[in-house]
Amino acid sequence: MPPTDLVGDDDTGVNEGAEADDGSKAATPVVFVIDDHPGMRKSLQYLIESAGLRVVTYGTAGEFLDVYDAGQRGCIVLDMRMPGMTGLDLLEELANRSDYRPAIMITGFGSVPSAVRAMKAGAIDFLEKPFDDDELLERIHHALQLDDNWRRWQQESAEIAARLTALSPREREILDYVVAGNRNKDIARTLGVSVATVADYRQRIMRKMDAHTAVDLVRMVSACRASTPSH
Repeated sequence: MPPTDLVGDDDTGVNEGAEADDGSKAATPVVFVIDDHPGMRKSLQYLIESAGLRVVTYGTAGEFLDVYDAGQRGCIVLDMRMPGMTGLDLLEELANRSDYRPAIMITGFGSVPSAVRAMKAGAIDFLEKPFDDDELLERIHHALQLDDNWRRWQQESAEIAARLTALSPREREILDYVVAGNRNKDIARTLGVSVATVADYRQRIMRKMDAHTAVDLVRMVSACRASTPSH
């Protein structure tokens, strides 16, 4: 879990910018600031906290990974160039862990190739120093909303996957035909059963999946498939 009760200093790079409330750690989003420059960390912390947001700062990417928690809601604001693991390296490491937490890359040495690499690694924004404070805050709020949407979608997909698992092999087979757009009589002919049998299975599938229409079934299956990594 991100440290919420450590009173760090600029030598450690870890700051207590988030309240130590265990019951709200995962529920309350955190802005993770990762920058090797103590002055920049302090400045970013002050700015972000002035907007009423929780902040935890780190001096290196390694410090962040040491207490990494994929379940903690939030976004990342990080410097591109840092000693050891760079900001780009960190984003690529998170992508390898299938963590697509929104990240805002800041740098004083911007270039088109580095911006492209940052976006490919998962950054949603790339800001060059000096940046406008209001613009950064606007992008942070946008990043937090993206993270919230992503987690809601992931939760819904997990619930749908659990319902799919509860289907019998025959129900799953008929579901695949329904999602593909086949009519009951076509499914019955393909499987060599009566239309009434297919209709009965279809009703059971709708009930187990908590769906009201075939469109609901298509949406559910599509969402579940989309949440499965292709790599």
